[in-house]
Amino acid sequence: MKLLTVAIPCYNSQDYMEKSIRSALTGGDRVEVIVVDDGSKDNTLKIAKKYQEKFPDIVKVVHQENGGHGEAVNTGIKNATGLYFKVLDSDDCLGKKALAEVLDLLEDMVSKDAGLDMLITNFMYDKQGVKHKKIMKYKKAMPVGRMFGWDELKFGTTQYLLMHSVIYRTKVLRECNMELPRHTFYVDNIYVFQPLPFVKNIYYLDVCLYKYFIGRDDQSVNENIMIKRLDQQYRVTRIMLDIYNNSEINHPNIDAAMVHYFDMMMCVSSILSILEGSKERLDDKERLWKDLKETNPLLYKKVRTSILGRTMNLPGKLGRKLSVIGYGITQKFFGFN
Repeated sequence: MKLLTVAIPCYNSQDYMEKSIRSALTGGDRVEVIVVDDGSKDNTLKIAKKYQEKFPDIVKVVHQENGGHGEAVNTGIKNATGLYFKVLDSDDCLGKKALAEVLDLLEDMVSKDAGLDMLITNFMYDKQGVKHKKIMKYKKAMPVGRMFGWDELKFGTTQYLLMHSVIYRTKVLRECNMELPRHTFYVDNIYVFQPLPFVKNIYYLDVCLYKYFIGRDDQSVNENIMIKRLDQQYRVTRIMLDIYNNSEINHPNIDAAMVHYFDMMMCVSSILSILEGSKERLDDKERLWKDLKETNPLLYKKVRTSILGRTMNLPGKLGRKLSVIGYGITQKFFGFN
């Protein structure tokens, strides 16, 4: 049994996937690297098999018909033998020194049978052409360097867990019945969100493990592509609403974390609708908020009265213009998209 499974979903990734695989291989025999070829039409599978032949005790290649990023993650979870699980996108990479520290910590947690459910680390926005890279840290939200529970975790207004910052115990992902939707973008939000009520013990290691590359024109997080795929954003947001409504949430700080995350999803859906600007999309935005209000009035009140909720619902053309200005300032500060 491996200590950590690193799943790398790949689709037509021949031009950049090797850097990703090599970064995970620095973990040595303590790591299992599962490269999921999601029906690629280029040399992705060939490259993956090359690494499997060279590192048969570490690299496992799974080929499947195209099902999208979520289905590739599902396949990774199903095939994982590691006690812990990390998703690494094929155009991103892991820091060698940070990965070693993560593995040392996980090894210590396992040896003590500490019951660690979620490990949080920092991540970097590695934006192409930007000299000074932004590193997202969590020092103000939680204790550093020791295990803790939900009593000691409280996110600030601009702090969010993302797929890049979490390592889940594999058992937790299976207990929460993680099954990401096929052929759907932005499911990494579901991946982070759904397991939270099943997490008891958390650890924050203050190292920058994940380098999140931004800059390719065809990336799903490219703003223009996100606008074109607004239906996908709406779908994921509605799935997360269903998850929240059907979760047994037994701690107020778990609820606060899930509301905080869902608030961000409503903001993203709203600002993209405003940026697109058509009557159809503005109507979709209003419908999304109306559905939230009808489905869960209490959650609607929490999200609608938040800073983001108020900013995304300023009335009229001037209000929408102010929303876009606020979004632009935040985008420039954090370096996302």
